[in-house]
Amino acid sequence: MNDHTPLRDGAPPRGEPQGSMVSAALAAEPAAPVNGAGTGIYAALDLGTNNCRLLIACPTHDGFRVVDSFSRIIRLGEGISATGCISDAAIERAIAALSICRDKINLRKARRLRLIATEACRAASNAEGFRSRVAAETGIELEVIDRETEAALAVLGCSPLVDPRGRGAILFDIGGGSTELVRIERDPAEDNPQPRIKAWMSIPLGVVTLAEQFGGRDVTPAIYALMEQEVANHVAPFAEEHGRDLTEMHLLGTSGTVTTLAGIHLNLARYDRRRIDSIWMDDSDITATINRLLGMSYEQRAGNNCISVERADLVLAGCAILDAIRRAFPLPRLRVADRGLREGMLVEMMREDGALRSW
Repeated sequence: MNDHTPLRDGAPPRGEPQGSMVSAALAAEPAAPVNGAGTGIYAALDLGTNNCRLLIACPTHDGFRVVDSFSRIIRLGEGISATGCISDAAIERAIAALSICRDKINLRKARRLRLIATEACRAASNAEGFRSRVAAETGIELEVIDRETEAALAVLGCSPLVDPRGRGAILFDIGGGSTELVRIERDPAEDNPQPRIKAWMSIPLGVVTLAEQFGGRDVTPAIYALMEQEVANHVAPFAEEHGRDLTEMHLLGTSGTVTTLAGIHLNLARYDRRRIDSIWMDDSDITATINRLLGMSYEQRAGNNCISVERADLVLAGCAILDAIRRAFPLPRLRVADRGLREGMLVEMMREDGALRSW
């Protein structure tokens, strides 16, 4: 598959408190089947390279209402770049988190489910065995989606945040093991024009892989510059082809990196999704906040409630990815999205069922 291939037209909330690592003892509990019959409740699960996230919702007249959610950093992709395999420790962490997700899905009697896995399960040589064990111990059957689908779902989940007064956006999703970039535009000739994907790319670099390659605890300006350049090398061909004529466009970011930056920018005592999702940051805000993070020690980052020890060694790798994107697409404004794949899955399922028309 060519990661630069345009998607078909019309293709289409890290906000929960981050839980601490859970004892692997949960994995030893008997598996209960994931039951999805007989209600109007939908569940979307995203097992990424860094996070396990679940969103359970029911449709409303103008969207959907969240009835339950879960988010935990599990670092499923830890060490894959060196070994090619998901480690035993990461498997235990994932099964512990997925067991909680199973219980929430059953408790809420979710009728329609989509349960996806992304880059770590695309890359690992033992991914099939991992998925089989997950199914046996949790009842969750994971669907490994390709990068095109991942980009399309991110766009669908974030599309309400594209500035209605503008022409479009450069959307990016900085994950643990990959980063997706999408150019989306509106056709002004249409009545009520919706954002459509014009081109996309995916690079095999995310916060986990980049931090493992260059180090994430003690990041000097020189190391940071090397990380940024590594990402820039991957982004350059896409930017050369699709980074022109950016008039009336803006950046739209969905990831723990941009939501963390927004929390730091707002000087929040702790992360608050209601304050973060949909806010605008201008170029000088982003630069000042990244410089502030670069000036912090690892201990200072770990002690900040918007970062925490779980992200303290990853956040600067994410900033380097963001800076490479900013250099390639020099747009003055960034809109922050605390939404993405899970919301995209929910919207897609609800539309298929005729339960949701507007989004």
